[in-house]
Amino acid sequence: MRDHDAQPVGGIARRLAHILTSRGIDPNARLTDPAEPIPALQAAQARIPARYQEAVADHPAVADWVREVAQAGRPGPKGAPGIAQGRSLLIVGTTGTGKTHQAYGAVRSLLLAGVRLRWKAITAADLYAGLRPRPGHDGERELMDLARCPLLIIDDLGAAKGSEWTEEITMRLINRRYNEMLPTLVTTNLGMADLRAHIGDRVASRLTEMTDKVILDGPDRRRAIAANLRSTAAMPPACAEPAELAAPMAAAPARRLSR
Repeated sequence: MRDHDAQPVGGIARRLAHILTSRGIDPNARLTDPAEPIPALQAAQARIPARYQEAVADHPAVADWVREVAQAGRPGPKGAPGIAQGRSLLIVGTTGTGKTHQAYGAVRSLLLAGVRLRWKAITAADLYAGLRPRPGHDGERELMDLARCPLLIIDDLGAAKGSEWTEEITMRLINRRYNEMLPTLVTTNLGMADLRAHIGDRVASRLTEMTDKVILDGPDRRRAIAANLRSTAAMPPACAEPAELAAPMAAAPARRLSR
């Protein structure tokens, strides 16, 4: 695993910048929404949660990963690249630092780059809940579908309650993707030591090798947004003060006239 902190300069950023420059690509160019809508992006918007439908992968290491994956894609119909084997990302940070935002931003950026992309996103808690044995449900087929998906987001790994069964499911999923070298975006609140204790040594070892680690720091953005909304709501309207002052001024002459 190669670690990347929240600063814009790091080993992965320099290495990828060199690769992109050698291919005639400006590493500083930002992937922006085109003037014409992209059908694949429009279709993906229906599957992206409403809160992340405008997400942008603006962390330098995540943006560089997007470019590397896009450039490594195999040509497909009409020359559009399809996602290929490649490195994965482990996005680590405390609650509210934007991990899920970056993950969905990476998907949107790949689609904006014209990559043909089949992808899935699931939280670890929903993964285990969906695969629990129950009548009439083929959990094995669902697990294999996730394991073979060209790009998979596993959100909040380590947040769900662990057991021998969840450790086995995680091992089978990660091991399949590790063996096939399929790009996987994993987000977690836990440091590697705590994550290892939660998901087991075998899974942690594979994640260490297959991923580049991106560390997001800073305050909880959700709390900051909520505090800003509360302070805005507490402020009186701009016109309230003049109106309040005007009322007693208008009443004073009326009292004088009544005398």
